[in-house]
Parts: sequence; C-alpha cells; structure tokens
Amino acid sequence: MNAEKITSSRYYPEEKLIVTHISGDVDKTDIETWEQSLHDALAKVNSNDSFKIFINLYGFKAIDIDAHKRFRTIVPLTLAQYGWKVGYLDMFEEDAKSIQYTNTRGIKCVGAVHVHQDKSKIDVYESKYSRENEHFYTDPGQAEQWIRSLRVM
Repeated sequence: MNAEKITSSRYYPEEKLIVTHISGDVDKTDIETWEQSLHDALAKVNSNDSFKIFINLYGFKAIDIDAHKRFRTIVPLTLAQYGWKVGYLDMFEEDAKSIQYTNTRGIKCVGAVHVHQDKSKIDVYESKYSRENEHFYTDPGQAEQWIRSLRVM
C-alpha cells in the first residue's frame, strides 16, 4: 500500500474533537513532524476541558525499525498525559504499569477511535480491547462517524 504521506493533526473545538492522521511510508522525521502536530492540536484544548480523539493510521507504514520504535509509544504516552489508557496496553501489562496518568492543564480525554488497515490486528483489538468509549476500525469513514457521534461533556 503506497498511501499519500500525511502527518497532521487538527482540533475542532465545537466538537471537542482532535483528528490526528499519519499515513504513507514514513521515516523518523515524518513521525516527529506528526507528533509535534498532535501536541500542537492538544495545546488548543482549553484548560479543565475534555476531548475525544480520532487516531487515523490508515495507510501508515514505518519505513524502518527506528521509525517504528519512535512511533509506537507516542499515542499511549501522549494520551496518558490526559488521563487516558489506550485499550491495547492490556497486551503489555508489565510495561503499562510504569505509565503515569495525569491530566495536563486539567484536560481529560474521554473517547478514542483508532483506524489502521491491518484487518487481522484491528479485529483482535476491537474484540479484546474496545469499550463503550474506545473502538478500532479499518474503515476511516466508519471510525469518523462513530467518534463524531460520541457525546462529550
């Protein structure tokens, strides 16, 4: 799959929604660009507020092991700063125990949806790690529809 290279994040304050998207054949520099865009979007959330997040990895492919290593902890560690434990961390119980959960500037993540093209992986994640406010999809359109319908207080 040679998806278009995308490394962007945007905050939609009227929906309390962050949409973050990384796709294409990406290297470590691309991943760092994407991570910065995610932090920039999070910085736009008002203090003591909440948000939901659409993590679109559809078409993502790290071009080497260094890029993959750089990428794999960004979402769980970033969301932990907003009180959110990503469901698939249950696969790594020992590593997950060391993660500290805080609420940066009083902000709380209250819902997440993840999209990736690997159907076998996503099917496992959805069956084992999904919950009322977190789901895993292979279809970006379905994921977006679900996350936009999730109510945030």
